Amino acid sequence: MPKLGYGVYQVSADECERCVTDAISVGYRLIDTAQSYGNEEGVGRAVAKCELPREDLFLTTKIWISNGGYDNAKASIDVSLQKLQTDYIDLMLIHQPFNDYYGTYRAMEDAYKEGKLRAIGISNFYPDRFVDLCSFVEIKPAVNQIETHVFHQQKKAHAIMQKYHVQHEAWGPFAEGRKDMFTNPVLVEIGRKYNKSAAQTALRFLMQSDVVVIPKSTHKDRMQENISIFDFKLSDDDMKAIAALDEKESAFFSHYDPETVEMIINLAR
Repeated sequence: MPKLGYGVYQVSADECERCVTDAISVGYRLIDTAQSYGNEEGVGRAVAKCELPREDLFLTTKIWISNGGYDNAKASIDVSLQKLQTDYIDLMLIHQPFNDYYGTYRAMEDAYKEGKLRAIGISNFYPDRFVDLCSFVEIKPAVNQIETHVFHQQKKAHAIMQKYHVQHEAWGPFAEGRKDMFTNPVLVEIGRKYNKSAAQTALRFLMQSDVVVIPKSTHKDRMQENISIFDFKLSDDDMKAIAALDEKESAFFSHYDPETVEMIINLAR
């Protein structure tokens, strides 16, 4: 699994094919989508048209809440395979810990055994549900994708994932631009030492913290900027300075806030 990929959250269905094509052309090999994004077809068209062998690409998608439960999840996996125009998916995740996610996970385990999925995992599972799931499944999740950025570094969750040998992957590595991410003085000053932007510095920090990142942009020049983080390394002092930015709070919402849970459930109906 590549340490850095391209995410297509909120990339419109009309734009997705062009964006993924651009991302592949500048060097991305991990493409992250989801059933609920409504753009799996765009990813599939871009992959089908690119000149790379399928095995050179790593495709991730996620099962949405409304497809929860064994039978629904099993059918949705086949639909995702069709939309992505591929015989296998490199990584399939449960998108949210709602509905019958144990049934969903069993469907993914069976699809893994059948060769339809090369790896399975979860998303937005925080320590309590993460540990509970890991205790009762046959195949441990390979990945847990959760909100992670310099202002919400998820150190506790990261340590628990390491204990279970599960890869930590970040969604929202730029905090969607909240908290003045791109002009933060600490990130700007550290980046200046390496001739890098605040965004590149933030991504490099996560990578050096053993977190996989999937930044999103619809602009090819930004895609190039985001992937250009393999030619420098942050010093220990730099890492400590950025670690101090951790506010230990979501930049978006509390994942267990009742209103948020109700909103997600309503969206799934």
